[in-house]
Amino acid sequence: MAPAQGQFSDHSDGADGKGGAEGPPVPPPFRCAVDALRSARLRPELEVETTRPPQRLAPYAYALEAAVVDGDDDLADGRLVLLHDPAGHDAWQGTFRLVTLVRAELEPEMAADPLLPEVCWSWLTGALDARGLSYGEAGGTVTRAGSHYFGALGARRPATQIEIRASWTPREGRGGVPDTASHLMAWGELLCQIAGLPPSDPADAAVVTLPQRRGPQVS
Repeated sequence: MAPAQGQFSDHSDGADGKGGAEGPPVPPPFRCAVDALRSARLRPELEVETTRPPQRLAPYAYALEAAVVDGDDDLADGRLVLLHDPAGHDAWQGTFRLVTLVRAELEPEMAADPLLPEVCWSWLTGALDARGLSYGEAGGTVTRAGSHYFGALGARRPATQIEIRASWTPREGRGGVPDTASHLMAWGELLCQIAGLPPSDPADAAVVTLPQRRGPQVS
């Protein structure tokens, strides 16, 4: 696997949350958590870049976008946002929160599986558990939507999309800093699984995966 920073395209706008010349200094725990994200080692199929984070969810935020790429095809894409509120947040039960959106396009027959939502959710929790990560207050939705085309678009094949929206509280370690690098690596595994790639760890070979597929990036 390649170091994440080797595949980062860094956009500085808002990347380190509020702070700087016109605001209060960035809290050291948040700075360390962001530095850990930059040091994570990710699978080579992942292309990652920083993006402008949401401005109103927490006092400090950092966001990444990623795509699973095979040649000219984007098999899946997603966003991971790190939030930090030094005062703590009752709903989070902590001072940090990770929020994600992951999506991919599936073949219609694959999306017809009635257990698909449960399987997709288990990929998220399984990826975190496989790395021995401590987390809490996990919640989210798994949505599948089908598109059928008519009239001038009738030549297009029906398309089915799967989307995972989730958030969880990474438990804080030494200095009040969670192991964000490991959480990012687990999230990368989730993104690769929903893209249909096999697990990177041979020990995880028994994990159910979707067949590998080709398709455009979900818009």
